Amino acid sequence: MPAPAVDHVHALPLHRVLGRLIRGGPLGLVEEAGRQAQGAVVRLGLGPFRPLLLTHPDHLQHVLRDGAENYARGAAMWNALGRLTGQGIAGEGPGWRASRDVLRGGMSSRYLQRTGEAIASSVEQAVEELAARARPEQPEDAVTAMTRLVHRIISPVFFGSRISAAQCDRLGREVATALDSLLWRMAMPFVPHGVPMPGDRAFLRATRTINRMLLPAIDTARRQGGDGADLMSGLLRGRGPDGRPLTDQHIGQDIVALFVAGSESSALTLTWAWVVLARHPAVAAGVRREADEVLAGGPPRPGHVRKLVFTRQVMAEVMRLYSMAWAVPRVAGQDDTIGRVPVPAGTTVVLSPYLTHRLAAFWPDPLRFDPGRFGKQAVRERHPLAYLPFGDGAHQCVGQAFFTMESVLVLATVLSRYDVHVTGDPRPRLAVALPPRGRVGLVLTPRDRSAQKILDGDVENPWPAPSPG
Repeated sequence: MPAPAVDHVHALPLHRVLGRLIRGGPLGLVEEAGRQAQGAVVRLGLGPFRPLLLTHPDHLQHVLRDGAENYARGAAMWNALGRLTGQGIAGEGPGWRASRDVLRGGMSSRYLQRTGEAIASSVEQAVEELAARARPEQPEDAVTAMTRLVHRIISPVFFGSRISAAQCDRLGREVATALDSLLWRMAMPFVPHGVPMPGDRAFLRATRTINRMLLPAIDTARRQGGDGADLMSGLLRGRGPDGRPLTDQHIGQDIVALFVAGSESSALTLTWAWVVLARHPAVAAGVRREADEVLAGGPPRPGHVRKLVFTRQVMAEVMRLYSMAWAVPRVAGQDDTIGRVPVPAGTTVVLSPYLTHRLAAFWPDPLRFDPGRFGKQAVRERHPLAYLPFGDGAHQCVGQAFFTMESVLVLATVLSRYDVHVTGDPRPRLAVALPPRGRVGLVLTPRDRSAQKILDGDVENPWPAPSPG
């Protein structure tokens, strides 16, 4: 059984923070803080900014569920991000509720049932385009390749046919540039916006380009009546807290927020999936066998997702080890207590799924890659907040079901048709998300199925594909 919540503060003063930053960089600091605290509350000494770092599932449950009304997104770090993503789906209050209501319906299981065939067809076309670009003598950058693939899948869902594939790629690059340029602002939220900081100019250039691309598309959709099944049309049909249609700026910023989650985070997670499968050929063989059995040589279909049980478990374990939302800030509205630790009003608390997913009390041998952690019995016996790659509570990611369909079908489609070779063996680095440090190369070559049968017989598979359920 997991150990009880640790109810004292593990202090990390400024000089120790700086020392660990010098020795191991930002990721080293975060990982070392998590290892030493093992679920205890950590007070980070960052000069005038002294947030509390929370990793224990009991503490996360208090903030995200039991006492959620006291912990809003009003943290200064969220304010920095809000310059890009606005106060709609990435914000708080009435504007967030208006966007959430639209997008929750737009990304619901019912929506995926209606549009699943189109999404599966987009997956197949994106995989074939990826394979057509592959050159064995020149591995393609995996992050770039996965970003392009994800754009081909999400563009019809987000925009219908209003934005071309090339425009979607350009938009994704500008959103990524703007997001990365905010890192200093998010890391040092106490610096006034009037004080110049690294990244400010890049942010302004990128956001101007984003607006030049999105606002005409929104105007076109509005003039067309906004009656499509895409998310832009859904937002055009939405109403704000005053009962009036959402503004073009609100819709544009919601689209950008969806791009941050649906494009960059998805592409990086898929990149890490290929890295992990290259490190664990027995797991890759298990996914390939399951894909061969379920897809049976044909195209991917939405109904395959339920049957690709082992592939879903593999993706869940990838998201455990490489959680994109490594820091989720909230602010206490009123005095509170977490465990037995006092939390004065105005305190910033930072939740870290990345560290929660590495707590040995909940994840034995936490750095070992083991898809078996996500069997039905293991999931039932685990604390409900020990695993939260999509967040939890009212602000839980609305695109969870969509990403599951997308990622599982991508892995199965690729491995049913191609051998995947990965170059590089990267570690993650901390940015707004969790990109690899250094280049990861990716090569796809058509499978030699006769040779593959021999190879599969020689590879021990400790995780045989389970029956659907």
